[in-house]
Amino acid sequence: MESDYYPQLDAAVRAEGAMMARHYEVFYSLERSIRALVRDTLITETQSEDWWNGSKIPQAIKDEVIKRVQKELDAGVSRRSQDALDYTTFGELYDIINSHWSLFGSLFNSRKGLEKVIASLNALRNPIAHCCPLAEDEELRLRITVRDWFRLMEK
Repeated sequence: MESDYYPQLDAAVRAEGAMMARHYEVFYSLERSIRALVRDTLITETQSEDWWNGSKIPQAIKDEVIKRVQKELDAGVSRRSQDALDYTTFGELYDIINSHWSLFGSLFNSRKGLEKVIASLNALRNPIAHCCPLAEDEELRLRITVRDWFRLMEK
């Protein structure tokens, strides 16, 4: 099926997509690892795989996730995940980490630094997730921000 339509797509757009694929791969991997860090930390803390339904997640975040899941169901498409955490935004992930700083603080060397890096990642995520090419300086900003994320985890 791909071969039926792929040649009809503009060659310049395909080349741009190939260039953006490396940024998507980095961002995808980082975002998945951040979600895993949150999940694993809360599973360890609660000693339960059912940590989402306890008191660790602010109700406002749970409510937003319910809306996002319902929106997918109403669209008649496959759910992207059975894990509610996969429906949270970067801002919500930061809110979860921040609201449990006693658990996460030992993993990061600066709360304020984490807030800034998450904000930068959130801004960089938009063009990548919405199929817009990154400007050259934004490519550099992505590389630096990824380094900053890991630097936050150095003690």
